[in-house]
Amino acid sequence: MAKHKPIIGITMGDPSGIGPEIVVKALANLEIWKICRPWVIGDEVTFRNAIRIFGSTLKIKVYPILKTISLPPKTLHLLQVNAPPQKWVIDILRTATSLALAGKIQAIVTAPIHKSSLAEGGAHYAGHTEFFAALTGVKEVGMMLVGGPLKVMLVTTHVGIRALPSLITRERVEMAIRLTNNALQNYFHVRAPRIAVSALNPHAGEEGLLGHEETQAIRPAIEQAHRLGIRTSQPLPADTAFRKAVQGEYDAVVAMYHDQALIPVKLLAFGKAVNVTVGLPFIRTSVDHGTAEDIVGRGVANPGSLIAAIKLAARLANRTFPKP
Repeated sequence: MAKHKPIIGITMGDPSGIGPEIVVKALANLEIWKICRPWVIGDEVTFRNAIRIFGSTLKIKVYPILKTISLPPKTLHLLQVNAPPQKWVIDILRTATSLALAGKIQAIVTAPIHKSSLAEGGAHYAGHTEFFAALTGVKEVGMMLVGGPLKVMLVTTHVGIRALPSLITRERVEMAIRLTNNALQNYFHVRAPRIAVSALNPHAGEEGLLGHEETQAIRPAIEQAHRLGIRTSQPLPADTAFRKAVQGEYDAVVAMYHDQALIPVKLLAFGKAVNVTVGLPFIRTSVDHGTAEDIVGRGVANPGSLIAAIKLAARLANRTFPKP
């Protein structure tokens, strides 16, 4: 058991999705209570419905403000949102950010939302990551997936394949490498990280035969990283990069796009992978899946990724990773 149990703020997610269900299920996991004090931000009626539907024995205790409280287990400790329903998602995220910046919670764990929920509430951002960056004024953030033997940073996130070539720039790749290096050192206590950098094109472009992104953007970014003292590979074919990382030759992979990163992570750690936002002034983890409205209310939503996200947030907050 950790010597100090941090308070972890858990956001409800989209009320029409599986967020409330997996939060209720996750809080039934006693392993969570051994390492942290979960404090949920959301709507009481929504959670009461989830508890009723799934036959949970959780009790709800509402706190209008966070006080010095013990947060005992088997209770859903809740901060009620006061915004109208169409702005719940935004109000929840703003509240969580304010609490984290004030040091009243030691990490934020987010349940999934619809990207459209931000827009409907007046915040036109691609997702959680971009919204948190805007709220905190941070210019450089990255999405790192942690699951099984892999830690993978994305250069681009939710963009169409057709747009990829123009988005793979030296600046973006170099930033992703720096963020990866910082995360490995500061979050995971890897003293001298070894980073595999994947190519965009098959066979790393075959010296321009299959594409020029490797020579025009990725290699220059790697050269700049080397000047900063960061240890990376040259651009590796993605299949090679992930194989070498799984075998322990590298501590993390920098991937060029969403599916390039998510396919190996979900193959090796489906239901247990965690999304870590790197670069924010607080710890933020999230699930590796969406709102899954097609299974809402059926009792089959798997809370595994949320449980893993809460546990990782608590470990990061306590810096309990052993130093190699």
